[in-house]
Amino acid sequence: MAGPISPPPVTQWRTGFLPAYLSNGLIGLRVGHIPLMYGVAMLSSFEGLDPVTRVEAFARVPYPLAGNIRIGRVALCDPGRAVLREQRYDFSCGELVTRLGFQADDVAAELEIVTFCSRTEPSLAVQETALTVDRDCEVTMSAILDAHDVPGEWAHQRPGAMDTPPEWAEGPFCWQSLGRLGKCGLAFGAKVVGADQYERVSDNRTDRLSTSFTFQARRGQVYRMRQYASLVPGVMHSQPHIQAKRLTEAGHLRGFDRLRQKNREAWDRLWQGRLVLEGAPTRWQAMADAAYFYLQTSVHGSSPSSTSVFGLSYWPDYHYYRGHMMWDLETFALPPLTLTHPDAALGLLRYRHSRLPAARANATLNGYAGAQFPWESSLTHGHEAAPTRSIGPATEHHISQDVAIAFARYLHATGDRAFGYYEAQPVLSGVAEWIESRVERTSRGYEIQDVVGIGETGTTVDNSAFINMSAAIALREAVALAKELGLSYRDTWQDIAENLVIPTDPETLVIQNHDGYHPDEEKGATPEAAAGLFPLDYQTDPQTERATLAFYVDLADKYAGQPMLSSMLGVYGARLGDRVASLELFEKGYADFVVEPFTVTTEYSPRVFPDRPAAGPFTANLGGFLTSCLYGLTGLRLHSGDPASWFERRIVLPEGWDAIHVDRIFVRGEPRGMHAAHGDERGRLI
Repeated sequence: MAGPISPPPVTQWRTGFLPAYLSNGLIGLRVGHIPLMYGVAMLSSFEGLDPVTRVEAFARVPYPLAGNIRIGRVALCDPGRAVLREQRYDFSCGELVTRLGFQADDVAAELEIVTFCSRTEPSLAVQETALTVDRDCEVTMSAILDAHDVPGEWAHQRPGAMDTPPEWAEGPFCWQSLGRLGKCGLAFGAKVVGADQYERVSDNRTDRLSTSFTFQARRGQVYRMRQYASLVPGVMHSQPHIQAKRLTEAGHLRGFDRLRQKNREAWDRLWQGRLVLEGAPTRWQAMADAAYFYLQTSVHGSSPSSTSVFGLSYWPDYHYYRGHMMWDLETFALPPLTLTHPDAALGLLRYRHSRLPAARANATLNGYAGAQFPWESSLTHGHEAAPTRSIGPATEHHISQDVAIAFARYLHATGDRAFGYYEAQPVLSGVAEWIESRVERTSRGYEIQDVVGIGETGTTVDNSAFINMSAAIALREAVALAKELGLSYRDTWQDIAENLVIPTDPETLVIQNHDGYHPDEEKGATPEAAAGLFPLDYQTDPQTERATLAFYVDLADKYAGQPMLSSMLGVYGARLGDRVASLELFEKGYADFVVEPFTVTTEYSPRVFPDRPAAGPFTANLGGFLTSCLYGLTGLRLHSGDPASWFERRIVLPEGWDAIHVDRIFVRGEPRGMHAAHGDERGRLI
């Protein structure tokens, strides 16, 4: 099959469109359809006060690749002067290419702008603006670091500040977030190629720091302004602004063409993990490619923090999760990364491991032992950062298990014993201690009472199936790892795992979402118990599994369109052996979430929830779809045994899909291929 399918180009911008999202896992940009005119930027781990709730939250940074062009008395930023010809997003290499027309009185200009975030130099965002004019004229091309309307302040503008002396006209600069919770360094530089002589002027007196080049342009000649910007979070360097300057200078030294080539080579390597849906219509392959691209572009092994449910994207109408780290990442995003990009997966897990002291403090504050990971984790310290009046911290008690299971499965996939000893074991044992302190011993066994399930109804229940199933899995993994490493563990953990109450109807054998469950209750169609079977892979007998999946599939029409678990519905249909139902459920549970431009997966299905903002890319949904394809449909379950035995089910694929193939996944540190064809008794490694 040819390379990844990129989204169709945009030739007319419409109100309500989401601007293109570019990232390398450290820097995240929203780039407008006229890139020099507007954009927003985020930086991994950069944190400030949320203006509304006053909790720790992500904070915007100045946009590093703004600019302007002036021809005579007319500027590109003047209303109506810039006309979009085409904006094309190349998923094969993460480049956004924009072509514009610019009419300046009697001079017509054409622009081509190439923008990307470097994967090989992760602190760098790079842009080239190529300009041609149809007659000789004077041109000024400006590179701008734009802090207009960004909450925060320039540190160098404070009285007596030493960060950037006035004589350093081009920085480097230090930016502080609202509340001064975080700081970052920014440095930018630009050069013009094609002009023999030019006048260069810098201005750092306003909230738009600029360097401008004025020269005489000749008709038909191409002039290129190349911008290099480095953003360094304060948690990665004691003088982030000085380090940003060093890294910008390194970018200049390597040059635009080399940075571009190395970035393309890095993406070529990432695309070796592409999920190929053999036989599926092209639109399904395009959606799979988009999901893979947006997941990979949002993560990097160099990131000091995890990514958020929207990656490193920001847009004003969907900032309501405040960039916090949540369970969605471990449950939906980490499984595909673990096999296709283990370096990035390790980075996300190390965020959790490094915040283990905060998880232990959180457990103590809540009256428990061990490690209780917060419902919404702050970027810098890993403390609970949910706003007040949120039910999650007090009741949605599965996040710790989600984290522990992700650590265990990464260890199964990589076989990295050092990781197991130094990083996985402290997390798993801490979570096991927390579960032991959280359960209550009753005549039924062990119970976890007064919780709220995935449906988030606001009403507490006892023995949420998903919470209890995840607790049992986490405990078993903790015991198994301790045995493998020859470390001590509590016998109680195994006893709890074997005797946790899993609410099951004895007549129908359906695992119920919780004690006293009824499908007509608020959000009763949420397939929480089914999610315990997949993606958790809780092991039960075939009759109970089939009865449970069939029960929640019958309710799917009432649930499809909501976030996260909708993307799993097609797997449930396939495991019931119904290819037609599987395809229909993927249509309703995933395809309906994908919108143009740029093939973005939204949080809610616009068809079902037309009044919701088009918020995306939503990592939980696109990660859930990739997990469904890579694990759910192939029957792959990571465990400590022989990788050849990871495939445990007969392959049933959606109607029209012939096989799922991946050229390269990483198995115990070695690259392997994977193939699962419909009708095969098992998938296989190749």
